[in-house]
Amino acid sequence: MPQSKKTPASATAIDQEPAPLTDTERQLLEIRTVPTPVAEAAARKRARATATNQAESPLARTRRARKINRILGQTYPYAVAELDFDNPYQLLIATVLSAQTTDVRVNATTPELFARYPDAQALATARLEDIEDMVRPLGFYRSKAKSIVNLAAQLVAEHKGEVPGKLEDLVKLPGVGRKTAFVVLGNAFGKPGITVDTHFGRLSRRLGFTDQEDPTKVEQAVAELFEPKDWTQLSHRLVYHGRRICHSQKPACGACPVADLCPAYGTGETDQTKAAKLLKYEMAPGRERLHLRFLQGATRRQLRAEGYSLSA
Repeated sequence: MPQSKKTPASATAIDQEPAPLTDTERQLLEIRTVPTPVAEAAARKRARATATNQAESPLARTRRARKINRILGQTYPYAVAELDFDNPYQLLIATVLSAQTTDVRVNATTPELFARYPDAQALATARLEDIEDMVRPLGFYRSKAKSIVNLAAQLVAEHKGEVPGKLEDLVKLPGVGRKTAFVVLGNAFGKPGITVDTHFGRLSRRLGFTDQEDPTKVEQAVAELFEPKDWTQLSHRLVYHGRRICHSQKPACGACPVADLCPAYGTGETDQTKAAKLLKYEMAPGRERLHLRFLQGATRRQLRAEGYSLSA
């Protein structure tokens, strides 16, 4: 009797022909859409207000900002820190390493690093040359290796190897600024914080939350619009939105769920069909299954194990 062919152990569901999406799955994938006439009418109303010097009141800005946050929460219910970590030490090191590189690349590098150096005590005594070799793919590997070894040594010397849970202590560590500190506080300790990275600052200005350029002033201005309990999730949502829809050079205005609330509507492609082709990451055309898995609650580690690529 001939033996049946076995599927290789490495094969995953996405290697096979995907089953058609059900009506329920398609409904789950739907995000808020703004008809072009509605978005254009809102833009004309804002233009008339600007022309007649009718500036948006602080109360109106706060209400608009909070509505944007609610809609982005519905659009990205799975928004989390995109760096993989199991404890504050791992998140702190990964965040320092993420400077001027992608989270995807950091997540590909840190498993080996954390396996060999599972805590600050181990990393503090590591040979610098060994760390340089491990973080080489991340760029600026010499300075990054030196930063995380010195950081680990200071954790051991001043905090018994533990990551402190206070802003004033974190910013005294090598390579740790306010942005990194708030990433750690918000995601590892559950303490509210606004993380002003490139995407957050850009979208805060584009959405009309503030016109400030300095990260600290952006942080202060945006904090006034939202309750502290919303700060950490807002940070994730703006970053997700900036990476997937509201791109720096070619924002997909026609596919934006907050197009009618955005003072910058029209900066990018407003045609809905053309704008949909500009979407990235799990929202990109042809990646519906990946998007669906996110919406179903799959973690980033689970998705990589299933064979999905999480890059743009």
